[in-house]
Amino acid sequence: MTNQVILLDFWPSMFGMRTKIALAEKGVEYEYKETDPWVKTPLLIEMNPVHKKIPVLIHNGKPICESLIQIEYIDEVWSDTYPILPSDPYEKSQARFWGEFIDRKFYDPSWKVWGTKGEEQVAARKELIEHFKTLETELGDKPYYGGEVFGFVDIALIGYYSWFKAMEKFGEFSIEKEAPKLIEWTKRCIVRESVIKAMADPDNIIQYACVFRKSLGVE
Repeated sequence: MTNQVILLDFWPSMFGMRTKIALAEKGVEYEYKETDPWVKTPLLIEMNPVHKKIPVLIHNGKPICESLIQIEYIDEVWSDTYPILPSDPYEKSQARFWGEFIDRKFYDPSWKVWGTKGEEQVAARKELIEHFKTLETELGDKPYYGGEVFGFVDIALIGYYSWFKAMEKFGEFSIEKEAPKLIEWTKRCIVRESVIKAMADPDNIIQYACVFRKSLGVE
């Protein structure tokens, strides 16, 4: 059986970073195809006809869409190596819950913090800080969200790390000041080889955000 793995992704995407980390943790080799999300290529439309969004994981010609689903898929297909999700049903359900929390609660206020201004930005910053504190409470004194091991929720959240610096710059606040335990957690995560290779450079993200802000008329 062949094992052809292709990832359609765009370099600043925190969602694609998640998938890259999961593949790296499993030691899966894959072909990376840079795919601008604003240009709906024939391959992107074919592989993700519903949302037409990246990242798309293609395994032996079959597409898997949505990054959290991709992480689960990777964990199940390459189950003989590093486990990403807990084996215990309850712990697995909790990991899925927090992964969903991150997807539902983080994306909207995080981009508004760096991509808007005025009252909208102020409201987004307040909301985002609340979510950071909620996640800090859930982390507690554990080294990782997976307890002693780097797992599903860690991968789901660390994908946002490359954007932290842009959030702080344009949002004019300090994540470390608001959620110090969370920043300590990031320091533990970003020394992992899988994370180092997947993360986009925060300074490049700021440059990208500057261009995007101008296109939105914010600057």
